[in-house]
Amino acid sequence: MSAASQQIAAPAEAQTWFSAAELAALNLPGLPATKRAINQRAREESWASRFGPDETLLVRKRAGRGGGIEYHFSLLPAEAQLELSRRGMIAGAQSADEAEERHDRRWAAFDRLPQKTKDEAAAKLEIINAIETLESAGSTRSAAVASVAAEHEVGASTVFSWLKKIRGVDRRDRLPVLASKRKGGGAKAAIDEELWLAFRSDYLRPSAPTLTSVYERVAAIAEEKGLSLPCERTFRRRLEAEVAPEVITLKREGEEALLRSVPANRRSVKDMHALEWVNIDGHRFDVFVTPPPLHRSTKPIRPMLVALQDVYSRKIVAWRLGTDETALQTRLVFADLFRDWGIPHHALLDNSRAFWSKWITGGHRGHRFRFKVKEDEPIGLLEGVGVRMHAAKPYHGQSKPIERAFRDFCDRIAKHPVCEGAYTGNSPLAKPENYGSRAVEWNVFAALVDEQIAKHNARPGRRTETAKGRSFDEVFAESYARSCIKKGTEEHLRFALLAGVQKKLNKLNGEIVLYGNRYWHNDLRALRGETVTVRYDPDNLHSEVQIYDHKGQHIASAQLLEDSGFADAAGAKEAAKRTGDVRRRAKELERSEELITADALADLQAGAKPPASKPEAGVISPVRHRDAEAQRTSKPKPANDAVTLDRMRAGLLKRAANSQ
Repeated sequence: MSAASQQIAAPAEAQTWFSAAELAALNLPGLPATKRAINQRAREESWASRFGPDETLLVRKRAGRGGGIEYHFSLLPAEAQLELSRRGMIAGAQSADEAEERHDRRWAAFDRLPQKTKDEAAAKLEIINAIETLESAGSTRSAAVASVAAEHEVGASTVFSWLKKIRGVDRRDRLPVLASKRKGGGAKAAIDEELWLAFRSDYLRPSAPTLTSVYERVAAIAEEKGLSLPCERTFRRRLEAEVAPEVITLKREGEEALLRSVPANRRSVKDMHALEWVNIDGHRFDVFVTPPPLHRSTKPIRPMLVALQDVYSRKIVAWRLGTDETALQTRLVFADLFRDWGIPHHALLDNSRAFWSKWITGGHRGHRFRFKVKEDEPIGLLEGVGVRMHAAKPYHGQSKPIERAFRDFCDRIAKHPVCEGAYTGNSPLAKPENYGSRAVEWNVFAALVDEQIAKHNARPGRRTETAKGRSFDEVFAESYARSCIKKGTEEHLRFALLAGVQKKLNKLNGEIVLYGNRYWHNDLRALRGETVTVRYDPDNLHSEVQIYDHKGQHIASAQLLEDSGFADAAGAKEAAKRTGDVRRRAKELERSEELITADALADLQAGAKPPASKPEAGVISPVRHRDAEAQRTSKPKPANDAVTLDRMRAGLLKRAANSQ
């Protein structure tokens, strides 16, 4: 390499202008490697007509021997500029990091612009690219601008202003540079703080008044007090800028609407199995039905469905139809579940008295919202069989998956043709035209509920996480067959079907009085006077009752003691037999004790030896006679009154008479 080439390759100091020969010798990325090719590219890209930010041409005549022209480094491609900056050969140029930072800032600002502004910038860049294409084909800039501007119906002066904007700008940054930077029209209109406070206080109310009505009331306040009032749109813009959207939602729509504006938690059940979790809730049908047999009312009622759903498969596994949501109905639903499928591990309970009754949750230490846990209270159904209980969030339907099934029942049961004329509507404003024209028979409606729940479980095409196009029955059966299920025993079923109440046994004989009936078992005599838990069937009080202690351990099955007539011989024989059994059992137990007779016990006690030695007192205190003590410590009082002298004289005379 010649000395001149070495001088070009390594200039003594940083510079701003380069000739084509110098650029070719530097062998920069993004540029041709020969002088002729660089000049050709300069002609194709119209470097001679480019202007810098200060409105100066970016091409100039080269001073010195040989003449020629020089190009400003800003005309070079970005990669060539970065390489010159890395070598420290250009003056006043940004470093690579600074250039990238400027590029990122431009595009970040461009992303924040409205889509309309972005589309306008893209149209401008398309026109500029068309102009440069004509220039590369040999056309002059003026002719190219005139032709393209006429084609796109844009003024030539406007196009020249766009070309001026991108002078010295990297090609990759042309789009954000061409985007319009619209600004506001000046200072914001001032709003009196008193008016602004009145406006916010009026607008942010649960009644949710319109902004226009609030503005009119604020205008009346401004007129009364002589305050300046900006336009309504000024209030709207300040409201949107200064008041957070969540505050507007909270104040105007309430906390529930605010919570709905937050994405809900999506709970997965893919790691569970059938009968691991169940949830129970009640649903009152919007249908008039005749009361069931033996019901106290004769008017049509709206029946209550208490249903149990398997959380994993969403199958309804047990249900009972009744008149009200009661603990008895809940207990029977769980009994059906224990008998037909087994005992679940967890139960999600709705927060009502029927589900958190002591019959169901007695002994549970968790938060039950209403009741206190007593040490001697009866063990509830779920606590007794080892089911872990969980309370659903109050007034939050999303926490109970069964609510989705109830929505289906509203359509497929309450609006079924069988219920035509008996459907009441789900609100007072949604009553059908034939509202209350008839009532469905209880047995007919119960059969409809059973039929539709079975179809609900068997309907294919379910889109839940576990179903994936299958039915709830199929999902449950597949998981049930390969899962560890706790089966209910006869004791569990008896525990579920019987209600529990605490009673104190009779102190004399251990009998129990329940709703006027007496129950007794011989084993209860040992617990006379104590409190026990009595479990019974409320529908059959003439059957036996089960007796448990407060820990839930079974003691005995007490039989009903039926009353007999005054002259009923059978009743007397039954009582005599009961007394004879007790006497005979007591005699047998007495003989098993093998007690010794009283004479043998007296002989045994007579032969006992007396104590070996007599204990002596350690401290002895002398005891004096009270008269002697009185004589030693006191003297007789002198007889100095008339009464005492008369008594002494009479005594002397009496002793003298006796001596004679």
